[in-house]
Amino acid sequence: MNERLRKKIIRVCEEKIAKKGENVGLSFYAFFANKNDQPELLMEAAEWWIKKHKLDHFEKAIKIKKMIVENL
Repeated sequence: MNERLRKKIIRVCEEKIAKKGENVGLSFYAFFANKNDQPELLMEAAEWWIKKHKLDHFEKAIKIKKMIVENL
């Protein structure tokens, strides 16, 4: 995963956790605006989430952040 996307995922996870607590869930769409202005990054996130890790649609932000930090 490219570094730009990794940093964005970590930042979004940290923001969601800070606002809603450690039990907050999110999908990979949380890292993008409602308009599809970054299709390559969206596909990279989707492939990491769905193909590589076979994650559910919603996962705990704390889990996703940990996976990204640990470079899984």
